[in-house]
Amino acid sequence: MSALRMALSLLAGDVQADRSVPPTGFTARLTLFTATAMALLAVFALALSLAAGRLATRWSDELSQSATLRISAPAEQMDAQVAAALELLRTTPGVASARALDSEEEQALLTPWFGPELPLDALAIPRLIEVVEEGRGFDATGLRARLQAEVPGAVLDDHTRWRAPLVAAAGRLRGMGALALLLIGAATATMITLAAHSALSANAQVIRVLRLVGARDAYIARAFVRRFTLRALAGAGLGTVLGGLLVALLPGGGDDSGSVLTGIRFAGAQWLWLLTIPPLAAVVAFGATRLAARRMLERQS
Repeated sequence: MSALRMALSLLAGDVQADRSVPPTGFTARLTLFTATAMALLAVFALALSLAAGRLATRWSDELSQSATLRISAPAEQMDAQVAAALELLRTTPGVASARALDSEEEQALLTPWFGPELPLDALAIPRLIEVVEEGRGFDATGLRARLQAEVPGAVLDDHTRWRAPLVAAAGRLRGMGALALLLIGAATATMITLAAHSALSANAQVIRVLRLVGARDAYIARAFVRRFTLRALAGAGLGTVLGGLLVALLPGGGDDSGSVLTGIRFAGAQWLWLLTIPPLAAVVAFGATRLAARRMLERQS
């Protein structure tokens, strides 16, 4: 209830008290510019953090439902070992499907590293079998033991070593995004504090007159807090709208996107996060201005 009364008081204001705060000038422009710029940066920091998290989560989910079987054997034994491995996988609980990659698919996998002219027929390249899991997956330890006994040239990769770094990377990226937002909030509070100090110093004569006619420091501070909070809210709203439009113009990448840079746009309900930026900027401005006003008024008394 107190928070609601405080919000209504900020919106209503006091005409007499507002005269002690300059409606325009350097401090007003500085507050608006700072709030706009910081809100714009907050939108991009939030978009990058969420996009990187989505990408890492999608990769992790895809890897958790698949495995790869690599078979190395002499050319005359390769087909027999591939057939034996496929038969073994068909009878393994937790394996939904298994298929051997053809030469064109293997060529496509190696092209980014060795170019399109790689002669697969002339090289002893292992055959790859794609394994898709179902349910809770298969028992990797038991499957490796069976493969060692029946298909000695097979090596199972259940992608465990790939999933762990992706999950860790997603956590770090989210943490970096949160740190960036905190730094943006701290920079906003610092700039608004400087602007409030400047405004209070510039209006020292007006403040002395208000005190002579009986105005309390809380009454004067409330006027400064209201003006700076509303300026920060307006600037943050403008910066959020601009940031949202710029993010919307970036390529979405689609579900098959493999890069965070081609899928930076917000997805679905994530756009609602933008609605929190202007109120948070107003809260930061409220706290910074209130503290600055109290300290400056104590010094001027």
